[in-house]
Amino acid sequence: MTFFKGVFYKDFISRVKNSRLYFVSPFVFIVACSLSRSHDSQAIQARLLQKGKIKEDTSWVYSLPYEKGTSHLLVQGYFSSLSHKNRAALDFKMKRGTKILAARDGIVIRLEERNNKGGGNRKFRQYANLVVIEHNDGTKAGYWHLQQNGVLVNLGDTVKQGQVIALSGKTGYSAFPHLHFLVWTNKNNSWQQVPTRFMTLKGLRYLRPFRWWRNP
Repeated sequence: MTFFKGVFYKDFISRVKNSRLYFVSPFVFIVACSLSRSHDSQAIQARLLQKGKIKEDTSWVYSLPYEKGTSHLLVQGYFSSLSHKNRAALDFKMKRGTKILAARDGIVIRLEERNNKGGGNRKFRQYANLVVIEHNDGTKAGYWHLQQNGVLVNLGDTVKQGQVIALSGKTGYSAFPHLHFLVWTNKNNSWQQVPTRFMTLKGLRYLRPFRWWRNP
């Protein structure tokens, strides 16, 4: 079992770097995903939202965190295999230096941009550059793996949806350049992740991985 997950991981990283995800061995892909997918209630709900089996239209509509008219490949989705087994997070493949936009209005409450280390080993986790923005309902959005000195806002700044806030990179626990995006809230002193609904060229969507998503 561990062998197949390792094989898939190496193949996955290689093909992501070259944007050739559709040619991953189906057998390795299915085995790896079945071994590592989360099955808790929140993960199940997120997958039902992605598939449209739960009709939920009261959540906030987020903008895709990159420029209008551009598309990026989603290489990991909510609670998916590899590093998102317990995360309602999204990984967008991006070249270093790609402009990252605020997905929603808010206030910058945390940032880091000094680091220049990154790689596919957990020892690099502490070196991630990031921006965290708090929204008016108390939820927070995090943007990770930013380029060194690539944060374009200051602590305490008020930002608007669609404003350029940073440049993408490969710092921290990151095997290839990408943006790691996550929204969460603290309810009753309990940390809770929030699957996010986006406006895309195809309409409102809970994003699914291994697809290109275009910002209209």
